[in-house]
Amino acid sequence: PRSRPNVLVTGTPGVGKSTTAAALAEQAALEYLNVGQMAKEEGLHDGWDEEYECHVLDEDRLLDEMEERLVDGGVVVDYHSCELFPERWFDLVIVLTAETNVLHERLTSRNYSAKKLAANMECEIFRVLLEEARESYREDIVQALPSNTVEEMEANVATIGKWVEEW
Repeated sequence: PRSRPNVLVTGTPGVGKSTTAAALAEQAALEYLNVGQMAKEEGLHDGWDEEYECHVLDEDRLLDEMEERLVDGGVVVDYHSCELFPERWFDLVIVLTAETNVLHERLTSRNYSAKKLAANMECEIFRVLLEEARESYREDIVQALPSNTVEEMEANVATIGKWVEEW
């Protein structure tokens, strides 16, 4: 059994996952693991997807690498998908959400192509990540939190941090 919980912070690109997860890791003294960054830095991908402008993950290698880091607990994982991870890895799954106008502004500031912007906006409008989380994990560990403002992000970090403390 783990001595500390593992928390997955997921959601559509632009909802504030990295900001929230990094702040949570710092506040709760957890390890921060940005899956996309790890895959890029450690070469855990099979090249580049031109259409979606992102790396194609080598899921087997990625999962093997992550397993070692998550086995003892105490990790906050940040990734824009959740269905590839084993259910046993996480004690809490946070799905961050954002209003479409807020998300559009954030993604536009990242210079996303029109196609990538549209795909991500649609993903958020239809709550794809929330459905994915609810289908992949026990309902009692999945929590959706709004992430539109700095105040909401700070409140989320405080709420999750308190949960980690009491775990």
